[in-house]
Amino acid sequence: MAFRPEINAITFHVVDMTRSLAFYRALGFELVYGGPTAAFSSLSIGPDFVNLQRVDDAPTPAWGRVIFHVESPDEVHQRCVESGFDPMMAPSNAPWGERYFHVRDPDGHELSFARRLRGH
Repeated sequence: MAFRPEINAITFHVVDMTRSLAFYRALGFELVYGGPTAAFSSLSIGPDFVNLQRVDDAPTPAWGRVIFHVESPDEVHQRCVESGFDPMMAPSNAPWGERYFHVRDPDGHELSFARRLRGH
């Protein structure tokens, strides 16, 4: 059997755990460990996890983005807007066969929510 690595979780440094949890939970992530006063929290989205680790004065990230495949990027986008967040773009169809949009979390991490388009 060949070794096939896969990403199960990504950990973001955050300055304000309460603010960050509110952001992720508003987008549909489920809290599975930790909470507003914890130094470390874990949230699930489907089979994958986002971990939040509280740090003092996290630097402004400039590392790229993480992409989550979801059933409906349009619904996640609507949740963003209804929760008062400012997505970087409206959902759109990409030439590589995905529907997607981007949003930054309260600490500046860039998230993309996407789904594969049929026929691709």
